[in-house]
Amino acid sequence: MRRFLPSLSALQAFDSAARHLNFTRAAEDLMLTQSGISRQIGNLETYLGVRLFERVGSRLVLTDAGRAYAADVQQALDRLEEVSIDAVRGRKANAALMIGAQPAFATRWLIPRIADFLAANRTTPVEITELPAGADPAEAQVDVALLRGLGSWRNSRTMELFREELAVFAAPALAARIGTAETIDFRTMPTLQNAQRPSLWLSWLRTTGRTFDGAIQGLRLAHSEMVIRAAVEGIGLALLPVHYVERERAAGQLLPLFGAPVRTGESYWLVIPEDRIHRENVTRFRAWIAPQSRATGPSTG
Repeated sequence: MRRFLPSLSALQAFDSAARHLNFTRAAEDLMLTQSGISRQIGNLETYLGVRLFERVGSRLVLTDAGRAYAADVQQALDRLEEVSIDAVRGRKANAALMIGAQPAFATRWLIPRIADFLAANRTTPVEITELPAGADPAEAQVDVALLRGLGSWRNSRTMELFREELAVFAAPALAARIGTAETIDFRTMPTLQNAQRPSLWLSWLRTTGRTFDGAIQGLRLAHSEMVIRAAVEGIGLALLPVHYVERERAAGQLLPLFGAPVRTGESYWLVIPEDRIHRENVTRFRAWIAPQSRATGPSTG
C-alpha cells in the first residue's frame, strides 16, 4: 500500500519557510525561486487539505496546524539527514564526538591537549568544527562546545573551565626597547589590534587603571592567531589571553610586560546542548576536560 507522504522537496520548502517565515529567504536557503517555494507550499497544502500559512498584514505566519506540523517535519528531516550521514560514514552519527570551538581556543588550548583523550578513547571518532563568536550550541549540531562568555546559553548545560586572563606580550627585542615604562604611549609604542575583539585594549586599560597617551591604534589583524604571529615577529605589543601563548612564553619568544595578568570577567566554558547531555561520549569528554581545565588555573604572571 502506497504511503501517505508528501514529496521531499515540498517538505524541505515548508521547513525552510516555517523557520524563516519568509518565502524569499526560504528560496535563498534552498537556491530556488520565490515562486518555486510558493508553488511547493501550495501543493503541500492541497495534498494535506490543511492551511499551513496565512498573511497578517505584510507578515507571513503559521496557522496552528502549520506550527504543529513544522515541529514534526523538522524532527523527521533531522532524522532523515542523520541516517543518510550514517550511511555515508558507515557508522552511527552519534558514535562520533562533535566538538565545536572558537578557532583560537581550539588551536591554542584544545589541540595541544587532546591527544590524551584520543589515546584513551580510540574507538570514538572525534571531529572538531569551528564555531563563530555568538554561536548557539543548541542549533550548531555539536555534542559539546567550548566557548568564551558569561556562562548563559539557552537549552544547554554549562561547566566553567577557567577564567580568562589578559596580559601584554612582546618579542624580547621590543620588550628591551620599552624597558620599564609605566605609561603606554600609543603614539610611539607599536601595538597590535584584534579585529574580533576591538575593545580589548580599552577594557584592559580601564581594568588596570594604567595611564596612556595618544589614541589606541596600530596594525589591525583579523584574529588572535595573526596577532600572536605578529607579536612573535616583533611587529608590536599584543594584548592576549595568557593561555594562548604558553608555547611562545616557554620558548622565550614572548615576554609579559606591564604587570601581572588581569581577569576580563569572562570565562571559558564547556557547553552541552540538553539533548546531548546523556550521551556516553559526552560524559567521557566532560570527565576528561575537567582536570585539564583545573591544570590551566590562574596565571602566576
